[in-house]
Amino acid sequence: MKNLNTFFSKNTSTKRKVLTVIIILFLVSLFIPTPYYLYRPGSVEELGSKVTVEGGEKDTSGNLYLTTVLSLRASNIYYLAYGMFAPHTDLRKVKEVRGDLSNEEYNRLLVHMMDTSQNHAFAAGLRASGEDVKVKPNGVFVRDIRKETDAKKKLEVGDVIHQVDDQPVNQASEFLEYLSHKKAGDQVEITFDRDGTVKKESIELVSLQNSMNKAGVGIVTENQFNIDTSRTVNINAGDIGGPSAGLMFSLEIYNQATPGDLTKGYEIAGTGTIDLDGNVGQIGGIQEKIVAVERAGIDIFFCPADIQEYDTNEKDVKEVAEKEGFKVKIVPVKTLQEAIDYLEALPPKQ
Repeated sequence: MKNLNTFFSKNTSTKRKVLTVIIILFLVSLFIPTPYYLYRPGSVEELGSKVTVEGGEKDTSGNLYLTTVLSLRASNIYYLAYGMFAPHTDLRKVKEVRGDLSNEEYNRLLVHMMDTSQNHAFAAGLRASGEDVKVKPNGVFVRDIRKETDAKKKLEVGDVIHQVDDQPVNQASEFLEYLSHKKAGDQVEITFDRDGTVKKESIELVSLQNSMNKAGVGIVTENQFNIDTSRTVNINAGDIGGPSAGLMFSLEIYNQATPGDLTKGYEIAGTGTIDLDGNVGQIGGIQEKIVAVERAGIDIFFCPADIQEYDTNEKDVKEVAEKEGFKVKIVPVKTLQEAIDYLEALPPKQ
């Protein structure tokens, strides 16, 4: 009897040890991030409360909406497992989403993309309404940096270049023109702004291939600029990032800046980048966005039309809508003007 009690006592002790190990492993697993993001349908957000055009009219019978994608880091294996089986959820590797950018660089890029998108929307929406818009470049934004260059050690994505040596530069073309007279191995002093602080770095130029210039810093640039408009436009986007709301911002600006009601009682959502001339560009996450739009009971959804052979927005969104039996009307557009023309031709909603 004594031996039997000892056996059960030892067995209970072993079970406790095993249970303790399991609990420890479970707790540890909660804090081990996976190299994935989950992308799920996000929100559909009304624009009349976010956009205000000076002297504009907000009294509409329907509404214009932007669409978002919910991006969530799979911070442990349980989120990852959820993402593998949850409907309308896409898994993307961190490397695909942000490359080798640091948190600071990635955040600067998102802010720049949203600011640029809003400036494009100001210009496109007001120009479509017949108003004057002036574009004023004010720096060269560093969008990417080539590996194994001197620039990679000294510059960061999100820096804004304002001077090379003693030459002020307001736009990328001026920057490239100055470097066109240089050769690989030359040193140039770059003056730039990083998060509000002016910095200077001496950088060795590298040889370039497939470029008009023989030598360069080894960065991808684009213009940073301000918009001078005939009337003030304010956009309160909150924590929404990225450029994909450009089309809908410009539609809301046009609607407030012109007489009449473009919505005609319809609930109208959409997505797509916009450039200064009102051209609509492809975006990411459109399959998740159409799900959010259908759930919200939207009448019309504008999406970027597929123009180039590698464009897929129009194809992808129509495939999802057909497969799921969605009722929302999908309207592909190439330009802001096409979206305006479509809405102006609609009869009022009954």
